[in-house]
Amino acid sequence: MTKLLLSLHVLASILAVGPVTVAASMFPRYARPPAPGGTGAGDHDLRTAAFLHKICRGYAMVGIAVPVLGLATGAQMGVLGDAWLLVSIVLTTVAAAVLMAMVLPGQRELLGEEEGTAAERRAAAGRLAMTTGIFNLLWATVVVLMIVRPGSTTGA
Repeated sequence: MTKLLLSLHVLASILAVGPVTVAASMFPRYARPPAPGGTGAGDHDLRTAAFLHKICRGYAMVGIAVPVLGLATGAQMGVLGDAWLLVSIVLTTVAAAVLMAMVLPGQRELLGEEEGTAAERRAAAGRLAMTTGIFNLLWATVVVLMIVRPGSTTGA
């Protein structure tokens, strides 16, 4: 049962979190208005940005399976009290909060074409790119913790 749960947890991570990290990372590029003089004008495409936002929203909902399966796997393995897992749970919670409270609302804000000047929207896209980078860094840290598992007795 442990191998099945672990396999489902890893698959859910790849298939749910992966698309969110990629789509969220691409979003600011397409939502950022071109700078005066046309620099970056070829990248501004709100239809593509809206599609990337839809991917983020949809896969964020599917991504709920990742911690659920992770907790089930941890319980099955008897490691729910291990420090590496507790840190991973905290980081996963922070990443989910960043996604729900900052990334998705930031994307919605940038999709509102009529709000703010082009300079304000470019600045907002820059902030969103930074926030998305933090979200991605949190997930990368969780992945490393899942692989390294400090204090593990498995020898791996």
